[in-house]
Amino acid sequence: MSKKVNVAVVGATGAVGEEMLATLDKRNFPVGELFLYASSRSKGKTMMYRGKEYKVEELTHDCFKGRNINVALFSAGSGRSKEFAADAVLAGAVVVDNSSAFRMTPDVPLVVPEINPEDIKKHKGIIANPNCSTIIMLMPLWPLHQKNRIKRIVVSTYQAASGAGAQAMAELEEQTRDVLAGKPAVPKIMPHRYAFNLFSHNTAIQENGYNEEENKMVKETWKIFHDDTIKVCPTCVRVPVLRAHSESIVVEFEKPMSVDEARKLLAKAPGVKLIDDRAKNMFPMPIDATGQYDCLVGRIREDISSTNSLALFVAGDQLLKGAALNAVQIAELL
Repeated sequence: MSKKVNVAVVGATGAVGEEMLATLDKRNFPVGELFLYASSRSKGKTMMYRGKEYKVEELTHDCFKGRNINVALFSAGSGRSKEFAADAVLAGAVVVDNSSAFRMTPDVPLVVPEINPEDIKKHKGIIANPNCSTIIMLMPLWPLHQKNRIKRIVVSTYQAASGAGAQAMAELEEQTRDVLAGKPAVPKIMPHRYAFNLFSHNTAIQENGYNEEENKMVKETWKIFHDDTIKVCPTCVRVPVLRAHSESIVVEFEKPMSVDEARKLLAKAPGVKLIDDRAKNMFPMPIDATGQYDCLVGRIREDISSTNSLALFVAGDQLLKGAALNAVQIAELL
């Protein structure tokens, strides 16, 4: 990639925004001009990119005009995306949006580059980044699904504080210090005590009894795999881990699939790293997934309660493949 690309990062001062900048740098994305946007609270702050200081500007309806921005990486929340993404598109940019704002909009592609890169061609100015839990689940399932169609998925997530942003990560650290010092842990960002505890994902429960996060995993799987007949039963839980989500997955196929076949497929799958050492009891852990581009997969075994089913365990960095890395990969494809 030699052509220079003018890039805007919206939500630049957030946890994902910072990782977007780091990922652009690490992957040698051909950034021409760079524009950083955030809320009025962050206006005037400075951030470094490749040894150069950039001033953060306030996100407004006019901030994209006349700047010849090619790609705008949005990670400022669904409300901001709904309000400002159209302005970026009108000014000539392609928006890669990390929020839930447009994921289920019919004419907006929902893309994981290793899975459905061809969908990018259908964009009309906006491309959606899937939910972090969905990406981390589907990365190891896609190569298996290509070989042997998946009929049903039962997944339980162990989601880190990073999924709720920098403030949630800080709250987990603060509460942990307080509890160890014999002080009460006071929830401010999260609805419940976070230190030394876990709780159902902090999104609203819907009419079907599943929370928003769980319903996202169902509907996004259908859209990305182009198959709404796959049965998906998710349970999403917050755990006191700073960074990187883990997931326990049971997957049922149309035909039998052996453990050895699954291991061979996963060992050569792009974006996936096999960590499956039974002798040493070494399997994916969030601490090992932290900072890694690949999603770690292991604990691969037969589901002894059913037929044509396997069980596996996955860990992936929510801020990277679950967010910033996937967005930058989409920009690379563009």
